[in-house]
Amino acid sequence: MLITSASYLISSPDIEKCPSPDRPEYAFIGRSNVGKSSLINMICLKQNLAKTSSTPGKTQLINHFEIASEKRAEGTTASRGFAKWYIVDLPGFGFAKVSLSKRKQWEKMIEEYLRKRPNLMNVFVVIDSRHEPQKIDIGFVNKLGAWQVPFCLVFTKADKESQRIVSQHVKGFLQALKATWQFLPQHFVTSSIKRLGRENILTYISQLNDEFMEIESKRK
Repeated sequence: MLITSASYLISSPDIEKCPSPDRPEYAFIGRSNVGKSSLINMICLKQNLAKTSSTPGKTQLINHFEIASEKRAEGTTASRGFAKWYIVDLPGFGFAKVSLSKRKQWEKMIEEYLRKRPNLMNVFVVIDSRHEPQKIDIGFVNKLGAWQVPFCLVFTKADKESQRIVSQHVKGFLQALKATWQFLPQHFVTSSIKRLGRENILTYISQLNDEFMEIESKRK
C-alpha cells in the first residue's frame, strides 16, 4: 500500500461530532508518552501530522486524520485500486495527573467511541516495548475483549533497547495475556526512527480496507 495523502481533518469532543462513518477507520490508543503520535507520523511518512509532546495528556479529543492510499502490484507501478480511510488519534489512558472529573470524562468519551463507532475496523493498542508488562495495558486490552472491539498490539520504540530486551518484553506481555485469552491478538514491533513494522501495519490495514468494502457492497 502506498499512502498518497494524509491530512488532519477534525477534533471531536464526542462520537456525535465525529465525521460520517462512511469509510474504514483505525484508532490508535495507549498510555501517555508511548510513542503513539510518532507511530502515526511514521505510518503516514508525515513528520508533524499528529502532534508529539513530552507533556502527558496533550491529546484530549478524538482526532481524525483523512488518509488516501493506493494499492500497487509488487514490483510494479500498476495500481490495483484506491482507498480513503481514517486514522484516529485517541487520548491516552491511565494518566493520573489530571483531575478525577477530567479522567472520567475522557474514559466515557473513549468508551463510547470504541463501542459505538460503526466503521471502526481495528484499534491499535500502543505499548512501550522498553518496559515489562504493565497492568494498566493488560487491563485495557481485557476491556476491549469484554466490549468485543477488534484490536491488535503495537510495541513501539524497539530501537531504544536491545533486540533481546524488546523480545523479552513482548513475549512477557503475550504470556501475561494467556491468563485470560485463548487466542492471542495480532502484534507488531515497531520503531518510528527506523520505520520498523510500517509495511506490516499497512498491509494489515489494506486487508481490513478490503473487508470493509466487501461488507459495504453486500449491504447495497
